[in-house]
Amino acid sequence: MMSVSQLPERFSESLRSLGRFLRRRAVAGFARSRAAVMPAATSAIAAVAAYAFASVVLGHTNPLFASTATLIALGFGGDTRLRKVLEIAIGCTLGILIGDLMQIFLGQGYLQALLVVFVSIIIARFLDNGVIFTTQMSLQAVLVVLLPLPEGGPFTRSLDAVVGGVFALVITMIMPKNLRGATVKDFNTLYSTVTEIFQNCSKALRAQDSREAWMTLVAARNTQTQMNAVHQSLRASQELATYSPTAKTSRELLAGTQDTAAKTDLALGSLRLVTRRLITVIDESSLTDEQFTDLADWFDEAAEAVAIMGRCLSEPALPGRRRSLAVAREAFVSATQRLVPSHLAGGDLQAEALVMLARPMMVDFIQATGVPEREASEFLPKL
Repeated sequence: MMSVSQLPERFSESLRSLGRFLRRRAVAGFARSRAAVMPAATSAIAAVAAYAFASVVLGHTNPLFASTATLIALGFGGDTRLRKVLEIAIGCTLGILIGDLMQIFLGQGYLQALLVVFVSIIIARFLDNGVIFTTQMSLQAVLVVLLPLPEGGPFTRSLDAVVGGVFALVITMIMPKNLRGATVKDFNTLYSTVTEIFQNCSKALRAQDSREAWMTLVAARNTQTQMNAVHQSLRASQELATYSPTAKTSRELLAGTQDTAAKTDLALGSLRLVTRRLITVIDESSLTDEQFTDLADWFDEAAEAVAIMGRCLSEPALPGRRRSLAVAREAFVSATQRLVPSHLAGGDLQAEALVMLARPMMVDFIQATGVPEREASEFLPKL
């Protein structure tokens, strides 16, 4: 039981903990606010511009749905894909249109609102399986049916929603963005993981520890999630680069990155086979300590090549990217030319199988640097 003399000390400790918590929250909040300055300004400008266009140019009275459609379509979650913006804009417009139509034929009231929400959800699920699409359709529909008819007629609000969606699309296309930022970040994360996997393969061989090899296999299998993130961010960047007039300089870089991603995906498939075979080599091979060390040295060399490759993708300009890829290519070729089963495997069947699995993996990595398949295969040493 706590004594009375301990109460001030416990109270002081609670205050210190609360202070640390509030400081962490404040630091995180300021960081989020700094990152939100540009998106907030963009959303504010787009919403007011859409409202002004509908009010001044089209002559609509209080075109609130122009602003709301713009803000909803732009969103604030960092997903700037044109397809996503278009999908949400269409959802808003259809929801308002359904509300307008049902208000004309059924009038206003609670029962009408209930029917509008039900119908809009059913139609939304028929058109698209996206949760956001369904939510926006039903939300806009119920707002329309509960609000009085505007002065300009029943379909004025639908036209306002179209204006808002168009403004959201235009802003998405013309606003300058770091199209490669998310892709580069995902690639760096992936290649850091792959570098660590190669290093752990080396550690497992030096220690002749199959448990370490098992953990490495699990890590190799988990790389597919990171690879999928690369593909997703790359698709979003390419979509914006295709239609955005401000992204011409990024298109060639993204095209090269697409090839790199495809070949990296193939290489990771082979890496999973290599790490699985590594367990068998440690448990069942007849390699000497020196031969285990030779194999470990090769994995260290391959890890260095992968690390160089990861740094290449951060190059902001095409000439720098090409020079860096040439360095990575040389590192991969150097490691590949050591993959002679009779030399590196010491005549052991399990180790030879490991070396043979590593050969196509290294060819894929060489292709990821921009080398054609036939030329990359020529770097393999003769068997």
